[in-house]
Amino acid sequence: MGFLARIGGLRFAVTVLTAMTALQMTLIAFGNITGFGTNQAFVQHVLAMDTTFRSPDMTWRAITSPGLQDTAYIVIIAWETLTALVLIAALVAWFRARDATARRLSTLGWVMWVLLFGVGFLAIGGEWFQMWQSDKWNGLQPALQNFLVATVALVVAHLPEREAVSR
Repeated sequence: MGFLARIGGLRFAVTVLTAMTALQMTLIAFGNITGFGTNQAFVQHVLAMDTTFRSPDMTWRAITSPGLQDTAYIVIIAWETLTALVLIAALVAWFRARDATARRLSTLGWVMWVLLFGVGFLAIGGEWFQMWQSDKWNGLQPALQNFLVATVALVVAHLPEREAVSR
């Protein structure tokens, strides 16, 4: 029953969520670093607003400077990499049974994730740069999926742990 109690508990669930999200963010960052040009085009088009409805009331917000576009993309990659490192550190802390440190690091990693996808992609990309108007460069669905994963993980990590009741 001890093994079942360990793998059926909240601590195990949060450890698994930390592992999954650490792996996912590591792969996201790795993909953007090794395939720099792939998502660079996405960032360029979203910032340039060149596939939106082209309303002059909105397109004044566009960033068309390649230097600024590349800087924004590099900042995104750096944030992804830092988030991955924080989540990896959290996973190590979970494995070492340093629960308080692990929970804080997992929380920090998921808040960083929420900031990237919620603030960066949903709010700034989706609304400020009107990404929702683009048929080709609309990343709102993947951003929402990532935002929800991190939000659910945050909620689960902060559920109160209850003692197991034996029957």
